[in-house]
Amino acid sequence: MDIPQALIDTCKKRMEPYPAEGFLIGGGNPYADVLFVGEAPGEHELISKQPFTGRAGKELDKFLESAGISREDVYITSAVRSRPYKIVRKQKGEEVVIKRPNRKPTKKEIIAHAPILDYQIEKIDPTIIVTLGGVAYERLTGKKDKMTEIHGEAQKTKILKLKNTKDNTLVYGMKEYILFPFFHPASVFYNRKLEEMIYEDAKALAALIQHETS
Repeated sequence: MDIPQALIDTCKKRMEPYPAEGFLIGGGNPYADVLFVGEAPGEHELISKQPFTGRAGKELDKFLESAGISREDVYITSAVRSRPYKIVRKQKGEEVVIKRPNRKPTKKEIIAHAPILDYQIEKIDPTIIVTLGGVAYERLTGKKDKMTEIHGEAQKTKILKLKNTKDNTLVYGMKEYILFPFFHPASVFYNRKLEEMIYEDAKALAALIQHETS
């Protein structure tokens, strides 16, 4: 989807103080009824220029395919558009190897990119917002609920948006959305027992989409 260059430049400028790289808008159908919001792009995503194309993306595709949900019918974006990284130094013999693996975005980084997510939600005006993991869920609801307790249960709620770029405070907007909390697909890498629950949640999401958009 088209994003005003001034807005992109503003968000990039706001992100400059933080250790992050690249910039990914999102991808999919800009007229979709369903908007997926993830955490932040990883290395694979920055290379492919498409969200969720790395290991986590393959897991997401499995879950969506199992429920008959096509990427072509949804839009996928994230709370943060740049890849947050941490610097890790490891000694290998006489050589010091420096790596920059992904890390969870901070609250300041999420706030820095808040204007662009707010813009996309307003323009797409989705019927259903699917939050992929706790970072996206907290960004939009302000709640720190455990995903194991809320996953797969749709809720009608107002969502947070940036008050203004000077105040940097998130406030609730007036409109209510149907929000569907979904495990981040990477969660199965750390706990394979979640896989069955995620498949069930995908079926519940498909039923919700059918009911709300048909």
